[in-house]
Amino acid sequence: MVNQETNGVQSVKRRHRHEGPQKHIIAFIFSIALTLIAFAAVAAGGVNIAFTVILLLVMAVLQVLVQLGYWMHMKDKGHLIPIVFMAGGFFVAGTAIVAALYWMWW
Repeated sequence: MVNQETNGVQSVKRRHRHEGPQKHIIAFIFSIALTLIAFAAVAAGGVNIAFTVILLLVMAVLQVLVQLGYWMHMKDKGHLIPIVFMAGGFFVAGTAIVAALYWMWW
């Protein structure tokens, strides 16, 4: 922080903190690990199909969160409006999927 004096008023100038590549490398390794776990679950073959599907869905949700948080920078301040609109889109899409499944099997 740098202190500057302007018109008798002291102001504080803040710098933008640069994250550096460390968090991106960790997020990349985490994404690769999630992908390898998903591939291993499918390649194992002898694993229960219901367990495999649930594991794949959990890996997909974690992968989306990592992608949005680190690569799309949704974890940073000032991204509330895009997060709200994306949550609304997920809600509408989820409602449409549930309604379609209900309509097909009813």
